Amino acid sequence: MIDIHSKGPYPADALSNFYPHSFIIDGVKCASMEGFLQSLKFGDVDEQVRVCALSGGDAKDAGLEQDWKSSQILYWQGRVYQRNSDAYANLITRAFDALTKNVAFQKALNDAGDEELGHSIGVDDMSDTVLTTDEFLSQLIRLRKNT
Repeated sequence: MIDIHSKGPYPADALSNFYPHSFIIDGVKCASMEGFLQSLKFGDVDEQVRVCALSGGDAKDAGLEQDWKSSQILYWQGRVYQRNSDAYANLITRAFDALTKNVAFQKALNDAGDEELGHSIGVDDMSDTVLTTDEFLSQLIRLRKNT
């Protein structure tokens, strides 16, 4: 099994949301999936663009102080998303689809082969995270089947 985390051996590290795989979604350049995910906590579009430009711990730290959990509301480009909604799930799918255009990310996904994917440091409670372990792994498995 490949346990995906930023300090793991390749390809576990390169499949982590922290890894600096850049991609563009809706015209916004993201330095990493973590940057995109943390940006969703900000209602201000300019602040989202700033956070999207971050990767790794810098991206995670940027979103730490944002209180989205009490409302379960997230944002993207001026639109409001309820955390537990189909619209939000579709946004996450679009982001991972955009990420898969990054050649280095594609290579890491292909290099994972048919190994089972895991994420032991992930969170399972949807109300406590912008991307659960299951959502994350499901996206990677979906992309792996399509590449």
